[in-house]
Amino acid sequence: MFQEIEERLASTIQRELASRFQLDLKVSLEQPKQSSFGDLAIPVAFQLARELKRSPRQIAGEISNVLVDIPGVSSFEIAGNGYINVRLKRGGYARSLLFAGPSKTAASSGKTIVEHTNINPNKAAHIGHLRNAVLGDTFARMLRQRGRTVEVQNYIDNTGVQVADVVVGFHFLEQKSVAEVRELISNPALRFDYLCWDLYARVSNHYKEHPGSLDWRAQTLHEIEAGTGELAEIGHLVADAIVALHLKTMYRLGIEYDVLPRESEILHLKFWAAAFELLKQREAIYFETQGKNAGCWVMPSTAFRNATGEDGDDSKVIVRSNGTVTYVGKDIAYQLWKFGLLGKDFYYRPWSAYPDSHEIWVTADVPFVDKPPQFGRASHVFNVIDSRQSYLQDVVVAGLRALGFDEQADASIHFSYEMVALSPRTCVDLGIELSEEDRRRAYVEVSGRKGLGVKADDLIDKLIETALGEVIDRHPDADPEERKKVARQIAVGALRYFMLKFTRNSVIAFDFHEALSFEGETGPYVQYTAVRAANILRKYQERWNAPPAFDQVLSEELLNRCLENEGLWQLLLLASKADSAIERAISSGEPAHVAKYAFQLAQAFNNFYHEHPVIAEENAERRIFLLWLTTYVRDQLLRTLNVLGIEQPPYM
Repeated sequence: MFQEIEERLASTIQRELASRFQLDLKVSLEQPKQSSFGDLAIPVAFQLARELKRSPRQIAGEISNVLVDIPGVSSFEIAGNGYINVRLKRGGYARSLLFAGPSKTAASSGKTIVEHTNINPNKAAHIGHLRNAVLGDTFARMLRQRGRTVEVQNYIDNTGVQVADVVVGFHFLEQKSVAEVRELISNPALRFDYLCWDLYARVSNHYKEHPGSLDWRAQTLHEIEAGTGELAEIGHLVADAIVALHLKTMYRLGIEYDVLPRESEILHLKFWAAAFELLKQREAIYFETQGKNAGCWVMPSTAFRNATGEDGDDSKVIVRSNGTVTYVGKDIAYQLWKFGLLGKDFYYRPWSAYPDSHEIWVTADVPFVDKPPQFGRASHVFNVIDSRQSYLQDVVVAGLRALGFDEQADASIHFSYEMVALSPRTCVDLGIELSEEDRRRAYVEVSGRKGLGVKADDLIDKLIETALGEVIDRHPDADPEERKKVARQIAVGALRYFMLKFTRNSVIAFDFHEALSFEGETGPYVQYTAVRAANILRKYQERWNAPPAFDQVLSEELLNRCLENEGLWQLLLLASKADSAIERAISSGEPAHVAKYAFQLAQAFNNFYHEHPVIAEENAERRIFLLWLTTYVRDQLLRTLNVLGIEQPPYM
């Protein structure tokens, strides 16, 4: 409802500006600095003052004169030097919330692809991967909640160096056959991704001590890319087994995917060959005959500067002098496919199905089913990749522009984020030995290549174990299996909220104790608030039986009287802003805004809980109103938690 009023006000003002001043201006609305000023503030007069060479207050007066008969609005007031403050009709606004469902934006044309996770399938997922996956999953949930069509992709680089190095470890260092590797994968007593974690670190150390053994990597890469031979078969087994384990890890956090595009099919189906021909035809790249890039196909530095606005005189190598394509070259091909611009498509086969949900598909290089779902062909693409890959993502956008696909380049969004480190005390909790110097640091960086890091499943297990101890202390007589479920819900809520509450450009120092705290800006605090609201509703029914039909007993007049209380009005107004908070988070690309909103709503409800005893309220009409307000706030809080991928436990 609040979102609808915002949109109605903005569109009315924009039409007036176009009619009166012939201006095409995007109008933004703000929250007043103090609630006593009003419920919304319109600062557009300040935007116009310089251009019209008139005072903001005079302009604000003219605009407010045409803002009449806006449903839900009580009054417009000119304040300060030119703000237009908006006050809503409290009773009427509250009454409309009794009948309103979640608002959705008008369906945008086309589909949005959110590509995230993208873990090299060579070892167990680690804590850094969790930030990527939680950000991507939450952003997809935000888009879907607002009515957008979303396709979630998880790109699998199953032919890269990381997979090759694990194959080197099995084949050359451990002398294992294909059958022996397959046996390791099928051994239920063995965590294959953990075994590969250690093996990958061993191989990295072996290369340092024996540089000549890098020839093993080159040989293995060649066979994997060709798709033939024993090394390629081991690579295929390793990658598929690790992907299956990664999907299980992410599903523990409620993260699901629609399709797994694999690099092997990009190679075998000649995606790069098609992109290469297109780049040459459009003269987006050229063959260098001299200098350090002699023999390479390169993108001119001018194309990169024109696309990104960044300086730089070096041309960007797309194909090396030995004929191998760089990572960014394959990524250009993949991005073209996402927009339906490549003129080629994958074949697909089912990979697995989520319980009570949809199937997940994987690409194939031969036909598998007659009518697979249609993937790709998006109008917008968000690539969730860490900020260290910004340069490569810029080159991909430059490639699209050089090909003349400016619209798609504009719709290619690098959804970047900073790294995840650990607080020193969390390292101690997880058994990681620290030097005295590291103990004094604000955070400790980890390295998967060195084998020093926190495996995602270990972190989740430790969070669940700690949460279970707290649940057992608080509910010693509860069903043991239910306690385990509650502990899992608390642990997942703690982890997801911690990953989301920071803006994407912030380095996270994950802290075990902070994440699991029931106090402060944490997932468990918000969950506890939802549980508290549910308990009020349950206890009300135990004392007063089922609540009445709110829309029949809560008249506009009654709502007006109750909402004369400023605290109650502000709580209701805040609760009605869930859609607005989500839409703004989408516009800014910051899921942290939704996490912050959930925390603010939880804080406001807890203040309400202490000031207004719902069940003990003696006035029947007021009691019904407080019960409805509790119900409405809880519903909005649960909707917001669902967008964050967080469940409400039955108790805490």
